[in-house]
This record gives sequence, structure tokens and C-alpha cells, in this order.
Amino acid sequence: MAAPASSAPESHPGLAGAGQLMLLASWIGASAFLATVVAPAAFDVLPTREAAGALVGRALPAIFVAGIAVGFLVFALEFLGRRRPWMLARSIAVATAAVACAVAQLGIAPRIAELRGELSGPLASLALDDPQRVEFGRLHVMSVAALGVAILASFIALVLAALTLRSRGAR
Repeated sequence: MAAPASSAPESHPGLAGAGQLMLLASWIGASAFLATVVAPAAFDVLPTREAAGALVGRALPAIFVAGIAVGFLVFALEFLGRRRPWMLARSIAVATAAVACAVAQLGIAPRIAELRGELSGPLASLALDDPQRVEFGRLHVMSVAALGVAILASFIALVLAALTLRSRGAR
């Protein structure tokens, strides 16, 4: 008599891979939507740049914290599924995305908030060469770059997870 089949994730490597795909695709979609639709729309329709910045600044922590969480979950699924093809590359990509989100949320965002608190008026009212405006611009570029790195690394992990599932399905 054969032993009953287990429904544990390690006995279904495709389940772990599908979980990775779902998590990564969801996070990439939410992040890309915020960056390409919500942020530009906020700056187009809200009455002030400060209001638009506040709206986007309120949404970014959810994206960054979710990126960290997705990174941990995808990394955990990597080992539950015991899927070896591209494992190291996927792990590096996922770790890169999670670290980029952590740097943005825990390193850059607090510095932006502190700088905003020090401003005596709207950022747009400061001279272009004002040290606070220059510093804000530098931090903003770093935040956008961190999000871009996280999205790109997550996309690489997504493609590698899909390739692994495809190669397993072809056997």
C-alpha cells in the first residue's frame, strides 16, 4: 500500500513557485501603478505640489513595507519548494528588492520627513540653490532609485520563477 500523498508545500514545488509568482506580480503591479499612475496624477490634479507630495508620501510606506514582506515570503517559499534551477539568482534578486525597500523606508524616508519638518514654508517657495531644497531633491532621487531597483530586481525574480516553473512543467 502506498503512503498517502502529502499536501505540504515541499511535495508540490509548483505551489511554492506559483506563490512566488503571485506575490511578486502583485507587488510589482502595485508599485508600478503608484509610480506611473497615482504619483503623476496627484501632481496633475491636486491644488498644490505639497498636497500631491503628501499623498504620494503617505502611499509609499505601504509599498516599501510590502516589498520587504514580499521579499521575506518569496525567500521562504524558495526553500519550501526546493526548486533548484535559478535558485541563487532568484534569491539574490529577491534580497536586492527587499534591501532596496528597507533602505528607502528605514533610511531615506525618515530623512525626508525630518527635512520636511524643518522647512519654514512650502518646498517650492525655496530658491533652487537653497541647501534644504537641494537636499530634498537628492533624497527624492535616492527614494525613486530605490523603488526602481526594487521593481527591476522583483521583475528579474519573477521571470526566473516563471522560467523555473516552465522548465519543471516541461519534464
